[in-house]
Amino acid sequence: MPVTAVVGAQWGDEGKGRIIDYLAQAADVVIRFQGGDNAGHTVINEYGKHALHLIPSGIFNPKTQNIIGSGCVVNPQALLDEMSELTAAGVDLSNLWISTRAQMVMPYHRTLDVLEEAARGKDTIGTTKRGIGPAYADKAARSGLRIGDLLQPEWLEARLDNALRTVNRKIEILGGEPVDGQQLFELCLSFREQLGPRIIDTVPMTRDAIVNKKQILLEGQLGVMRDLDWGIYPYVTSSNPTASYASSGAGLPARTISRVIGVVKAYSTAVGDGPFPVELHDEDGTRLREIGGEFGATTGRPRRCGWFDGVAISYAAWLNGMTGLAITKLDVLDEFDSIKICVGYKRPDGTLITDTMPDTPVLMQVTPVYEAWEGWKCSTAGCRSWDDLPKQARAYLHRISELAAIKIDYVSVGAAREQMFAV
Repeated sequence: MPVTAVVGAQWGDEGKGRIIDYLAQAADVVIRFQGGDNAGHTVINEYGKHALHLIPSGIFNPKTQNIIGSGCVVNPQALLDEMSELTAAGVDLSNLWISTRAQMVMPYHRTLDVLEEAARGKDTIGTTKRGIGPAYADKAARSGLRIGDLLQPEWLEARLDNALRTVNRKIEILGGEPVDGQQLFELCLSFREQLGPRIIDTVPMTRDAIVNKKQILLEGQLGVMRDLDWGIYPYVTSSNPTASYASSGAGLPARTISRVIGVVKAYSTAVGDGPFPVELHDEDGTRLREIGGEFGATTGRPRRCGWFDGVAISYAAWLNGMTGLAITKLDVLDEFDSIKICVGYKRPDGTLITDTMPDTPVLMQVTPVYEAWEGWKCSTAGCRSWDDLPKQARAYLHRISELAAIKIDYVSVGAAREQMFAV
């Protein structure tokens, strides 16, 4: 029985939600293993179009248990808002659970995020201002509050009082208004009332799933280039979206993961600051954004667009131990006469980088080296198998597989569930 980790292999926004939604039709458990509501997974199915920020993308299958894992940071109000939207659409939430060990994103984390980003001046890191960084910082400093604390009011009150001693000093130094502890405690009690029955120790559930050989999907957020350790630091998220962290954030032994699917767009996009070598500032970049609808699911910010980055996929495949690729949005390239793939980075001194991802200061100085590929100039939206694809599209995908040194498992030619097929 494979435990499958689904991870982003680019800068995030690769289409992981639609892959999970597709695979979850045969899954027993879907576990979100890291991140917060700072990124969204867009899913389109019979329930409509939904951008999921915290809730696992398996929620649309009523037979699937959906767990927000211990590696996540959870804004209770954001979660409740998301639950309300899904309920209004007719989605069954009876199989939604939250790990007692997941961290809470408190209102003051958002306040700190805004104030700290403003204090950076021109040296911003592109935070979404959702409080994710401050929440993970408190987790590492052991001053954070966990979702399970909501079930222990006396413990919660003491932990909150202790946290606010430091938090309020930080806020005042940055020019903000101090937090009223009593009001915040009462807000937490309202979260307890609304979320309490869903807050559980998830280990018995995951252990049972493994023992009984159930199908388990691990859902990551963002992508390897935003990984705290291996991404374009400091322009990264505050957690680890790579497969190596998936077992820890989900509450599973590392040896249980037998399959890692890396999700990539057929081109490249990024939201936020930091080096992005393949970014296009021309008509092709604009066309990719407009045809692909490239705007952030959480922030609405226009995504930076560029050609496919073969250096990045080689790096991502190695770090994640990927066993297969899922290629999304191939149909966005249908109208292009010529398509390019980055196969190397050139340093200012002329030396070529092809087999590793340089650190951020170096990455800021490189220029991409491209191969040109013939476009297919016809719609792929109706394709339902590898053989249905135009030969130029198959050649293009084969080159991506070659650069990643792994096979392609799935191809998506549109946003609907039926527009994805196994290879």
